Amino acid sequence: MAVIIGTFMVILDSTAVNVAVPTLVRYFDASLQVIQWSVTAYTLALSAVIPLAGWLSDKFQPKRVFLMSIGLFTLGSILCSLARTPEQLILFRIIQGLGGGMVSPIGTAMVYRLAPPDKRGSVIGMFGIPMLLAPALGPVLSGWLVEYANWQWIFLINLPIGIIGILVGAKHLPSFPGNKGSSLDILGVILGPLAFAMITFGVSEGSVSWTSTRTLTGLIVGGTALVLFVANCLRHPQPLMELRVFKSADFTRGIINLWIMQTALFGTVLLFPLLLQQIKFYSPFQTGLIMLPQAIGAMIFMPMAGRLFDKVGARPPLIVGMTLISAALFTMSFQKMDSPLVMILLSLFLLGSGMGLSMMSLNTHVLNATPPALVSRVTPLTSASQQVVSSFAIAGFTGVLSSRLTANQGHSSDAIGLLQGSMAAYGDTFLLAACIALAGLGLSFFLRKPKRFSPES
Repeated sequence: MAVIIGTFMVILDSTAVNVAVPTLVRYFDASLQVIQWSVTAYTLALSAVIPLAGWLSDKFQPKRVFLMSIGLFTLGSILCSLARTPEQLILFRIIQGLGGGMVSPIGTAMVYRLAPPDKRGSVIGMFGIPMLLAPALGPVLSGWLVEYANWQWIFLINLPIGIIGILVGAKHLPSFPGNKGSSLDILGVILGPLAFAMITFGVSEGSVSWTSTRTLTGLIVGGTALVLFVANCLRHPQPLMELRVFKSADFTRGIINLWIMQTALFGTVLLFPLLLQQIKFYSPFQTGLIMLPQAIGAMIFMPMAGRLFDKVGARPPLIVGMTLISAALFTMSFQKMDSPLVMILLSLFLLGSGMGLSMMSLNTHVLNATPPALVSRVTPLTSASQQVVSSFAIAGFTGVLSSRLTANQGHSSDAIGLLQGSMAAYGDTFLLAACIALAGLGLSFFLRKPKRFSPES
């Protein structure tokens, strides 16, 4: 429960702020580009600190670092609610991100170490519910608070949650021993955060223009730092991130499948709210409510996937999950202006159900393919890579949507024609996501029960 509370709070806040961006633009009387930096700065801080999670856990004990991370995130939330200028908000969001970045990888590693091997799928399945529920509830809660209270409450709500998380964690979390002999990979500390932060920055700027100076600078600097970081990790005796785990074919197949699934899923997370608000003209609060079937589907099927995983492994629930995701995205690609709302609700339910079955199965499979001694180092690796993949997916799909909007709206002069062109552009983008999901479905058939391996082998 302590880990769930902390993880839920961080993920909830990440999605809640996105809905409040137009309100923040009006409140601070600033441009969208300036306020968007409150989201970008948070993401950059999150990406930069993830690589440090494994070393800090080994050095100072996972429980201590986890509680300090929740405390720093809660402090950042309070400061954000007190911001009086856009610059202050951006600075305080960075503090939030520095705390929030380590909560998920450390929490996942602790849950994995706490779970009995024969019940690992069920336990991680229960742990995964808030990880999928939070992104769905975030827009609902944020939309309600922005419309009926004020924007400060999307940050202040973290105060009681954070305090409860710290109290429950301090009392009930076991004190896993750290590794006092763990040496700090100095070069990795410099290159890792630089690589992940700059790549994330470059990709986020890519949603505006892939050829701009800012985009190219982020991608070139980040890419160069990443190559050097990988080379350093492979030669260092105690690297900041344990890349030798890729020697396991089961781990590699699992994480590639996870990246493909996340590309399809997180690339479309932004599309649903945009479609509902810009094309269907629903309010932010109504949009959040319409998104709820996704959370309900995840809540129903994630525990079920956990029990299935313990009995039959990752492949059966993953195949069913990727089939549901593909079906949902293909259904959305046929949306028309006069399509009933129930079609979107059904697609969201199928998408959430597929997420619940696939996400849990893949995450547990990847951890099972990892030597137990390396789990604390591998969870930051998977978290950091997923952060970058999600950023690439969102930026990529935003770019595809923009190009299709330009192409489809070019021949329309009246309002109805423009809306129909926009609807067709969304359909094309959902079709691309469905094809990517199908590729993940095909790869799912090659997954097998992991064999234990030694990183030295």
